[in-house]
Amino acid sequence: MAGPFDGTEFERLVPGDKKLDPEWVRALFARGRPTVYRGVDLDLIGMPIGGICAGQLYLGGDGRLWHWDVFNETIRTNEAHYANPLKPASPVDQGFAVRIKRAESEEVRVLDRKGFADVQFRGEYPIGTVIYEDPSVPVRVTLEAFSPFIPLDVDASSLPATTMNFTVENTSAERLEVELGGWLQNAVCHATGEAREGELVNTVVRDPGLLSLVCRAEAASTKPGSNRPPIVVADFEGTGYGDWTVEGKAFGDRPSAGQGPGQFLKGYEGKGLVNTWTGSDALTGRATSPPFTIERKYVNFLIGGGNHREQTCVNLKVDGRVVQSATGERTDAMTWRSFDVRRFAGKSARIEIVDAHSGDWGHIDADQIVQEDEARNGYGPVEKRRDYGTMSLALLAATDRDQCRPATPAGSPADGLFGAALPPRAPFGSKLVGSIVRHMILRPGEKQSAAFVVAWHFPNLSLPDTKLPKDLGRFYATRFQDAHAVARHVSTHWDRLDRETRLWRDVWYDSTLPFWLLDRTFANTSVLASSTCHRFRDGRFYGWEGVGCCAGTCTHVWHYAQAVGRLFPELERILRERVDYADGIGFDPKTGAISHRAEEPVGPAIDGQAGNILRAYREHQTSIDGKFLERLWPKVKRSLEYLIGHDSDGDGVLDGGQHNTLDASWFGEVPWLSSLYLAALKAGEAMARERGDVAFADRCREIAARGASNLEKLLWNDDFGYFVQRADPAHAMAVGSYDGCEIDQVFGQHWAFQVGLGRVLDEGRVRQALRSLWKYNFTPDVGPYREAYKAGRWYAMPGEAGLLMVTFPKSPRPPIDDPSGGWSAIYFNECMNGFEYQAAGHMIWEGLVQEGLAITRALHDRYDASRRNPWNEVECGDHYARSMASHGVFLATCGFEYHGPKGRIAFKPAIGADDFRAPFTAAEGWGTFSQRRDHDALSATLDVRWGRLALRSLDLNLGGRRQEVHAVASLGGVPIDGVVVRPAARSGVIELDFPVEVLVEPGRPLSTRIEHRAATRR
Repeated sequence: MAGPFDGTEFERLVPGDKKLDPEWVRALFARGRPTVYRGVDLDLIGMPIGGICAGQLYLGGDGRLWHWDVFNETIRTNEAHYANPLKPASPVDQGFAVRIKRAESEEVRVLDRKGFADVQFRGEYPIGTVIYEDPSVPVRVTLEAFSPFIPLDVDASSLPATTMNFTVENTSAERLEVELGGWLQNAVCHATGEAREGELVNTVVRDPGLLSLVCRAEAASTKPGSNRPPIVVADFEGTGYGDWTVEGKAFGDRPSAGQGPGQFLKGYEGKGLVNTWTGSDALTGRATSPPFTIERKYVNFLIGGGNHREQTCVNLKVDGRVVQSATGERTDAMTWRSFDVRRFAGKSARIEIVDAHSGDWGHIDADQIVQEDEARNGYGPVEKRRDYGTMSLALLAATDRDQCRPATPAGSPADGLFGAALPPRAPFGSKLVGSIVRHMILRPGEKQSAAFVVAWHFPNLSLPDTKLPKDLGRFYATRFQDAHAVARHVSTHWDRLDRETRLWRDVWYDSTLPFWLLDRTFANTSVLASSTCHRFRDGRFYGWEGVGCCAGTCTHVWHYAQAVGRLFPELERILRERVDYADGIGFDPKTGAISHRAEEPVGPAIDGQAGNILRAYREHQTSIDGKFLERLWPKVKRSLEYLIGHDSDGDGVLDGGQHNTLDASWFGEVPWLSSLYLAALKAGEAMARERGDVAFADRCREIAARGASNLEKLLWNDDFGYFVQRADPAHAMAVGSYDGCEIDQVFGQHWAFQVGLGRVLDEGRVRQALRSLWKYNFTPDVGPYREAYKAGRWYAMPGEAGLLMVTFPKSPRPPIDDPSGGWSAIYFNECMNGFEYQAAGHMIWEGLVQEGLAITRALHDRYDASRRNPWNEVECGDHYARSMASHGVFLATCGFEYHGPKGRIAFKPAIGADDFRAPFTAAEGWGTFSQRRDHDALSATLDVRWGRLALRSLDLNLGGRRQEVHAVASLGGVPIDGVVVRPAARSGVIELDFPVEVLVEPGRPLSTRIEHRAATRR
C-alpha cells in the first residue's frame, strides 16, 4: 500500500507523506473486478443470511450455515473478535449433499470444502454465491443463498428464513442420476431441554408445491412431587471452602462476597458464592467438592458466567468421570439448572467447578448446590423458554418424486440422507435429524435447480440486564404461527421475493463505482440481520450498539448509521416516534432532553441529541408528505430548545458539561459537538419554515450564524490548521482533545450535507481541517503509533492502515485528572470504523476524494477475508451499528440529496462524473441514476426499477462554468414541456423545475439533456 518510511518522533509515528503506491491509488478509482474468495480465505467468512431483526445466521465461505443465533440467547460480545475473529461453529447439524449415480458407480459428496476440492465464494449482500467444483466429480454445483431483502419493504425483508438455491450442472459426457439433499437437526429446546421434560418431534407436511420437514417439541406431562426435604451440598456461606479441594488462583482462598469490578452479577442466594471474575478473566482454576451420596432425584444449582464447554462449567463426577456438565450463558444473571441423577441413586459423587478459560467470558459463577426430588430448572415452563419454537426445512416447487424423511440414521447425516426413515420422535437431549431429497436426471451439459428454505420461529425473546419488560417477544411471531407458516409464505410469494431481491442486488452493482467500494459500503447493512437488531412483538425496533453490547439503541452511536434511514426509513421513523420522542421512554417533555439509551437511566448525550434532530429531518425527507413532521414537530422543537439551553450565552457555541459518544462529559467549547449543534439549528430552521413557525426559524438561523462565526473565531487554530477544544477553567483537567487533531471536529458539516442543508461552517477552514486529519491522523501502518501509545483497544493491527481518533502533532498530550471520565482517553489511540467512515465520507463531499477513498479502502483491507470476517465490523461489539456510516460514504460519492415532500432529488457525482451510474433510494421507490457528459452537453436518466418516484425538481452537476443552458426532458419517451432551469445552491449545479409533478415508474424513465449556450451579448 505505502512506504518505506523513516523520520523522527511524530513523523515516525504518523508520516505526513503517506507514500501511497501509485498502483494502489489507481485501484481506488478503477471499476475492478468482483472479489472471489477461495482456499483458506473461506475460513472466517460469515455473511448474515437471515431476515432483518430475525436473529443471526451466517453463511460460511463454503456454503455451510453456522452460528445459528436464532434461539433468543443474549450473546454478549466486545472488541475481542477483531484481534481473534470468531471461527465457524454451530449448535445445529445442518447441511446439503449430492449423491451422484453413474452407470456402474455412485458417490456422496457433501457441499462444503471437504466434499469439493475447489470452492469459491462471492458475497454481494444480501446474496452469497458459492461454487463447488472438483476435477474428480462430474457435476458443478452453484449455490445462491439469501433471505429476501427488498429496500423500503420491511415486511418482505424481515422473514425468519433463508433460501438456499442450488443449480446442479452435469459437466460430464454421460447421463447422470443426481440426488440433491438437505438435512436439519431439530434444535428446539437444545440448550434448555432435559430428557425428562419432553420430546422432539419431526413431521412431514405436503402442501401444493411445497414439501416441508417441520421440527417441533412436546412438553412432558407433569407428575406430583415428593415431600422429602432437600440436602444441601454447598451454599458457600462460610469464611472458606471447607473440605473442598481448590486448585489454581481463580477461586481465591474463600468464596466471593458478591460481584466483582464492573460486573453485573445477580441471582445468587445469601451472601457468598463462587465467582471467578476478579476484574479480568485471566485467572484459572478448579474447585472439587468432597464426595457425597446421591439421595435425591436431582442436583440443582445456580450458575452463570461463560459458556465454554469443559472450560467454564459445573460438572457432576461419578466413579471419577464427568457424567453431566453445565455451562453459563455468557451472562452473570445466574439461573437454576438441574442434573437428573436418578440413574446414579446411592452412588458416591463429586461436584467440580471449572474455570479453565482465560479469554472472553472466561469465568464461572456457581451457588446453592442442593439435592432435591424436583428439578429447579431456571428456564421455566417448556413453552415459555427462549429456545422453544419450531424449525423447518422446505423444498419449493416440490413434486411427488421429492422425498422427505422425518428422521435419518445416526452418524453422519450425509450418509443417512438417502437411506430409510427412522421413528420421528426422540427425548430432549437427543439428536433428531430429518432430510429432504430432490431427484434429478441430467443429460451431458444439462442444468437443473432446486430451492430450499430454512425457516425458524422462536417467539420468546427477552433481553436480560436491560430496563425493558421481560417478555418482549418477536414481531415475526405476530405474522406467522410457526416455521412452516414462514416456509409457506415464502413459497406463496417466492416469485416476487426472489425476483425483487435479485433486482436490488443487480441495481446496486449496475454501477460505474468500483466493486470494492460497492462491497464495503453495503456490507454493513447486514448489521440489520444480526443480533444487534431486534423488533419486538409490539412492533418496536431496537438495537444494541453491537451484538449484546450496550443497551438502548444508543443515540450517540446510531446517528452515525446512515444505511437504515435510506433503505428502511420505516424503522427509523419507529425509533423517532416510539422511542426517542416517546414520553417516558426516551423523551422528557418537561425539558426536551432525549435519553441516549431510551429506558436506561442515563440522561441525554449532546451529540445524540443533535443527531436525533437531524435524523428527524432526514426521516421527514424520506417521507412522501409532511405528516410525519406534523406529528413530531412540537417535540423536535422542544429537543432543540434543550440544546439551545446548553448555549448559555447564546453565542452559538455549546458550553458546560457535554456528555458524548466517547463516554464522558467534555467541558469547555468543543468543535465537533458545537458543529453538530449548528447543523441541528439549520435543520430546525428548515423544519420550522415548513411548519410555518417563522419566528423559531429566524431564531435558529440567527444563532447558527453567530455560532459559525464564533466557532471559527474561538476554536480555529491557524498555526495548527484545525479546530481545537478550548478548556473550561473550572474543569481544566477534564478529559478532552484540547490541542489535538480530533476525527469528528467538523462532523456537523458532514451531517448538513447528508440532509441538503448546505454550508454550516467556512468552506476553506473545513477543508483545511480535513486535510489536517489526513496528514496527522491517517497512517498506513498503525503499529509504530500504537507501540508508542499502548492504551486502547485494537481495531487496526500493526501493519494495517487507519485513521486515528485523536493525535497531538503540535503540542504535548494534555494532563488529564478526571476520576469519572479520564479512562476514556484510551479511545484517542484507536481506529474505530464508524468514525473513519464519517470522516472519509465528509472528505469526499469536500472534494478530497482520493483521501476519503483511501481511508475507506484501508477499512476494506482490514476486513479482507484473509484477516477476518468481511461482514462483521467490530467496535465494542460484533456487527457494530456505527459501521453503517459506510453508507454515508456511498451517498457522498453520488453527491445525493433528496426531499420527498418537496419532490426534489439531486446528484453531484464525485467519481467519474463524465460517465456515472449508481443506485438511489427514495421514499417510495429505488432504481438507477446515470449521467454522461458529451462536450457541452449533459445527459441524465432516472430509471426507477421498483416502486415510484414523485418529482418536482431535479438538480444536476453541470460543471463549473456559469453559462446559459437549455434543457429538454421526457418521461417514458414523452416530452415534458415547460421545464425551467435555474442555478442551484451548490456550486456547478443547476435545478430543473417541472411544471407539474412527474411520476417516474418502472418502464417510464425520466431522461434529461442539458446543453450550454453562449451568453447573449447586448
